[in-house]
Amino acid sequence: MTTLKQTPLNAAHRAMGAKMVDFGGWDMPVNYGSQIDEHHQVRNDCGMFDVCHMRVVDAKGDGVRAFLRYLLANNADKLATPGRALYSAMLCPEGGVIDDLIIYFMSEQWFRIVVNAGTADKDIAWMKQQAAQHAPQLSITSRDDLAMVAVQGPNARAKVWQVLPQTRKATEGLINFQAADCGEYFVARTGYTGEDGFEVMLPKEKVETFWYELNKAGVKPIGLGARDTLRLEAGMNLYGQDMDESISPLEAGMAWTVDLNSERDFIGKAALLANPPTRKLVGLVLLDRGVLRGHQKVVTAQGEGEITSGSFSPTLEKSIALARVPSGVQVGDTVQVAIRDKMLAAQVVKYPFARNGKGLLNV
Repeated sequence: MTTLKQTPLNAAHRAMGAKMVDFGGWDMPVNYGSQIDEHHQVRNDCGMFDVCHMRVVDAKGDGVRAFLRYLLANNADKLATPGRALYSAMLCPEGGVIDDLIIYFMSEQWFRIVVNAGTADKDIAWMKQQAAQHAPQLSITSRDDLAMVAVQGPNARAKVWQVLPQTRKATEGLINFQAADCGEYFVARTGYTGEDGFEVMLPKEKVETFWYELNKAGVKPIGLGARDTLRLEAGMNLYGQDMDESISPLEAGMAWTVDLNSERDFIGKAALLANPPTRKLVGLVLLDRGVLRGHQKVVTAQGEGEITSGSFSPTLEKSIALARVPSGVQVGDTVQVAIRDKMLAAQVVKYPFARNGKGLLNV
């Protein structure tokens, strides 16, 4: 039997009564009681998430920007101000998504990259392989000494300042998708919930104290269950469900992150240009009674598709999903979803479904 990996907050989760599950080989909290209450807690106040399983990677050296310009589908040249962040896919030569990640521009010698837990080892090996070929002067370092906590919700920033007052001056002026290096604490105004908040990177040995201090300040811990419904309502992809190495970012709702207009070449560009998308990612809201789930078949007038992520939406009190369907399907269309032995009606909508505490649909 394989032993599950643990984050430095494992004991804290258990002390707080978390229900623990195997999440991609990690022992992680799915909830601490009511998943629905945790969801509303983040939309209406704030909550904290253990994201220590995600990996922080520092790319440093001369020519790091030029290397990232080639490595990523989004264009690192968009990052002009120190601290600015960019969401991008890293593609394989065939055009599939190796991972989706965030890069932070700190200086011309230093970009910080945050990659997904399940793909971290693969991602870092790929980055190092590409650097060896194209930029051998660079160092690609996995920052295993760092932990990461996301504090999300309308009151999240105020709570972080309460616990880490020394970071307030450097972080008060941050706009969305911008970070500040505050010595031991690296604070980014980013997240995976559709709410405001910070993601805080800090030394591993300090993370448990930080977690308990946040809790003492009134920030409740939030499990993976609510994290999934929050990100789905916000229309944010989950790697391994909504895209993977077999899926083009152009068919995964990520076309806005792929810069095909500039002259630069990047890994996967030729494959994307040679294979125009025939499918796209859309939002669905179930019109009948039932729950939309991943892998359910979607029948449209243009052909079949499949749900990639689906769940009950606590904010909308409806069942919602992301689905990959033929390109001809339009917002407003009614489609059929195979749920058990029934075909149930769903409406195609433009996602996100909810942001900043509010539902965005009139269905």
